[in-house]
Amino acid sequence: MVIATYRHAFLLYNPMARGLGLWGTRQIDEAVDALGADGHHVSPVPTRGPGSAIDLARDCVRQGADLILVAGGDGTVNEAANGMIHTQAPLGVLPAGTGNILASELGVTGPLKILARQVKDWVPRRISAGRLTADGGASRRFFLMVAGVGLDAHIVAEVDPEVKKLLGKLAFWFAGLSRLTGELEEFDVSVGGTLRPASFALASRVRNYGGSLSITRQAHLLRDDFGFALFEGRSPFRYLGYLAAALAGTLDRTEGVTLLSGERAEFSARGPDPVYVEVDGELAGALPASVEIVPGALTLLVPEAFLSWTT
Repeated sequence: MVIATYRHAFLLYNPMARGLGLWGTRQIDEAVDALGADGHHVSPVPTRGPGSAIDLARDCVRQGADLILVAGGDGTVNEAANGMIHTQAPLGVLPAGTGNILASELGVTGPLKILARQVKDWVPRRISAGRLTADGGASRRFFLMVAGVGLDAHIVAEVDPEVKKLLGKLAFWFAGLSRLTGELEEFDVSVGGTLRPASFALASRVRNYGGSLSITRQAHLLRDDFGFALFEGRSPFRYLGYLAAALAGTLDRTEGVTLLSGERAEFSARGPDPVYVEVDGELAGALPASVEIVPGALTLLVPEAFLSWTT
């Protein structure tokens, strides 16, 4: 095993991340000290608010970063990745925040100072990323994990940021309960010649949704395509059955669910009401929209055990 030492690394962190709690600065300091103990030279860089990690990551690349670590939730990781696409600097993830799907997928869990000591053993791998084009082409955004259309994006739009800080993932469940009244908007999804109606669609690069539900088992970060999951039905109560099937591992045999793989999909609204899109847990626009694979877009540091996956 080759042990890596990084001489010009940066640690971007969200000082407001829920996972850092009251002792956020101490946790970051401990992580930097742990990295230094392994010979890494690391400069901590706090984010300045929503959207700032994109420019901060770009600045780090311009300064010759040989590693950019991110301590935060899915939103902060997504922003940093958008500032690193098509560069050679590797991205490493130290989970904090409301949720971190990427860290869960990689099996990277635990206190920051413990994970920091593992960085030297992680290996760089070039991976594909997803690219979302939304609002009829007016907005574009890269994503590493998942794009959600319909139901979950509307839930993301309804989550109160203050409640999210207080309750974490529970805030999304409470927002979801508000969708149990009324009908859901259906839209059309086109994937590789297959056209389906859906009220919820996932284009995923990871197997787990929200870090806990296994929905797109055919997806993997080392593949060059998406795992798609399309859910039909305007009744929100139908999703209780879908949830039960996901927990039981029987989605592939559930009526109203279509699972498939592909490199591109297009989404179009059926009616006048807006249908929203989210990427990596952040609202990203509305239909019409499309997603596509961008091969070899980013270098990601992964634990060696993660490489045991084979196609």
